[in-house]
Amino acid sequence: MLSARNQFPGVVKSVKLGNVMAEVVVEVGTLEVVSLISRTSAEQLNLKVGDSVTAIIKSTEVMVAK
Repeated sequence: MLSARNQFPGVVKSVKLGNVMAEVVVEVGTLEVVSLISRTSAEQLNLKVGDSVTAIIKSTEVMVAK
């Protein structure tokens, strides 16, 4: 069990592996959540398009500016 309250079930839409990091896009309903995780973590989780996952957001703020 995790203490994070913001847990959203979704499906992996894409995984882009870089040298060190991986960009994982998760479809949560009609929204997309983009996460940057280590390549090692992505490989250990064996993340693939279509996998059911949970996006867990643990943050005190989200900022967007234009």
